[in-house]
Amino acid sequence: MNSGKPPVVPTQRLFLALWPDEATRGQLAAHANQWIWPPGCIRYAPADWHATLHFIGDVATEKAAAIAACAVVPFQPFELVLDQPRLWDHGLAVLCAPVVPMSLRLLHDRLGHALDGLAQALDPRPYVVHVTLARHAAAAIAPAVLAPVRWPVRGFSLVVSTGLQAPRYRVIRQYP
Repeated sequence: MNSGKPPVVPTQRLFLALWPDEATRGQLAAHANQWIWPPGCIRYAPADWHATLHFIGDVATEKAAAIAACAVVPFQPFELVLDQPRLWDHGLAVLCAPVVPMSLRLLHDRLGHALDGLAQALDPRPYVVHVTLARHAAAAIAPAVLAPVRWPVRGFSLVVSTGLQAPRYRVIRQYP
């Protein structure tokens, strides 16, 4: 019997991101441990730290292979420096980059064009490179002085949000 409802299409919540190596994660942990975190703050686990390149959103699972293929773009390794702790709206504590390296700008643009070619909606806001450290952190106090996190970026990843508390994300493809 047909209920008249369209079939449920399985989806995945995807994004492209810079994924830190162990050494960079260690630097980020040292930085995060210098903050004074308020009660009720939810700190992100080190395994979840990343810098989003493009949030893709919920897509049909069958479309994931096309997205993975379109993300094969020229890539030039670079160093990303993160040294600007910030508290953003909605209680997000982040660590930002003061400068976006040209190689990162090119990567972001190339991936944007590739996704646009698949008719994927892109975030219209200006790109701000950051790593989210915690949420519900409006009353957090950032360190006054900190050593910059120096992240040697050698690639990027296609990532799926698991919907779980841990692991929150799972890398499904690494580039290059």
